[in-house]
Amino acid sequence: MADRKVTETEFIGDNTMAGGPAPQVMVTEGNEIPQNGNGLKRKVDQTYWSLVKHQYKKNKLAVAALYVVIFLVAMALTADFVANDKPLYCSYKGETYFPVIKEYMVGLGLSKWEGDFLNVDWKTLEFESAVWPPIKYAPSNVDLFNNSAPPSVETGHYLGTDAIGRDVLAGLIHGSRVSLSVGFIAAGIAIFIGVFLGSLAGYYGGKVDLLIMRFVEIMQLFPSFFLIITIVALYGSSIWYIMIAIGLTSWTGNTKLVRGEILKVRSMDYVQAAVSLGLSNSRIIFRHVLPNAIAPVLIAASFEIAGAILAEAGLSFLGFGVAATKVTWGSVLSEARGATSSWWLAVFPGFMIFLTVVAYNLVGEGLRDALDPRLRD
Repeated sequence: MADRKVTETEFIGDNTMAGGPAPQVMVTEGNEIPQNGNGLKRKVDQTYWSLVKHQYKKNKLAVAALYVVIFLVAMALTADFVANDKPLYCSYKGETYFPVIKEYMVGLGLSKWEGDFLNVDWKTLEFESAVWPPIKYAPSNVDLFNNSAPPSVETGHYLGTDAIGRDVLAGLIHGSRVSLSVGFIAAGIAIFIGVFLGSLAGYYGGKVDLLIMRFVEIMQLFPSFFLIITIVALYGSSIWYIMIAIGLTSWTGNTKLVRGEILKVRSMDYVQAAVSLGLSNSRIIFRHVLPNAIAPVLIAASFEIAGAILAEAGLSFLGFGVAATKVTWGSVLSEARGATSSWWLAVFPGFMIFLTVVAYNLVGEGLRDALDPRLRD
């Protein structure tokens, strides 16, 4: 008898008792499952990252922390549109202007300010119409009539001012750019170095592993914070030096983490198959081994960002951070030392540092739990 292709309906009918319900059919991702009774169909989505997402959503604190991180990033990206001494839109002498966007163009060298707007206080100009940001102060603006003023809605300084009259809220909003830039870039440098050296040590082993791990141990002997202070003291107070200094002193933990993961993965069958096929070591490491060992690095990245933000705040608090004209959370907090009666200088920047560090730590813990297969339901 010739072989005949059996349809799914015939197979289920032949293997089901009369009158009984149809058995559930196991399917892979993207297949449609007919529902019993109503004939409706649904899609099954069981990818790895969908399981991670489902597990992460179970941690309510981690989800709330992720929203806080998104809010902080959005605040840093839109700082000039939220706190600025220039209007977002204005009509002046019959012409329409967008000063904030114009400021970006001037900074990039793509445009120039007109003569009426050179070295002018925008609040003194008489506009036919204007739309101002919610906070009408730039972080460098000085209000001589409201120095060391407490939080007040009437003065427009919602979180008060410092000793020379700079708005604290504007400083915190624009300071988020510095803190988050330091966090992301410094953590990126540390993760890049750690992943690269850890991959080499874990995959090659032997003398390469011995040399790299001895170098890691030597780097761990130096107090990283004082090493950062030394670098900044020698090369000056620059945001780029701070990013590089923090990144170059915080990669050792990532190296050890990646090395341990690579040691577990390199003995897997698919790695041995790649070796037997004659693939290059660089292709095996970065195409086959590292992608399957990178998940713990995602967790470490969030902790690295929080640590870098805290390190920058500490440097600015001690006066070793960015230039004195640049407002950061740490520099605002540092001013509270000489003005003990101005409680708002300590409370608000301290709260921002605390909130940011805790949020990134909670996101890291949420990722750690979501990526752990033992905790999945």
